[in-house]
Amino acid sequence: MDMKMTDLFISQLEDEGKRTRRTLERVPAGKDDWKPHAKSMPLGRLAMLVAQMPSWVTLVVDRDELDLAGGNVDTKPLRTSQELIGAMEDGVQKGRASLAATNEAHLMKPWRLVMGGKTVMESPRHVVLRDTFSHLAHHRAQLGVYLRLNDIVVPSVYGPSADDQSFA
Repeated sequence: MDMKMTDLFISQLEDEGKRTRRTLERVPAGKDDWKPHAKSMPLGRLAMLVAQMPSWVTLVVDRDELDLAGGNVDTKPLRTSQELIGAMEDGVQKGRASLAATNEAHLMKPWRLVMGGKTVMESPRHVVLRDTFSHLAHHRAQLGVYLRLNDIVVPSVYGPSADDQSFA
């Protein structure tokens, strides 16, 4: 069976959304400033990053670049697991729509990450999307460690965890 690249990305986005939801459901209230080490990102900031990463799909598909110095990133605090999940699900839904509306030729075109007008990264959109999913998995796993260090049940993500023996 031949699948289009857009269909593969939609499938991965939906699967990663389910995995991410299971992790975000467990983010504790009132621990936004907690971090395991002085050099570590605070739990609240990490949870927001994980929740907002699915929205990056729309940025990559619908824009030619993102200038981080231009105030183009939503920094509204997400304080509860419900707010985190809502932001994540919104990103999945919008990403699905963007992917469904595009084509493979567009995904071959370059996309740029810019800082103050200077290009810091440029790659074909399909590469940026692939790397976005890897980046999400990395930070979601980091969030799992934060949960563990706070004695919160770590969910099954790709397979059983020490706390959740299900194959989700």
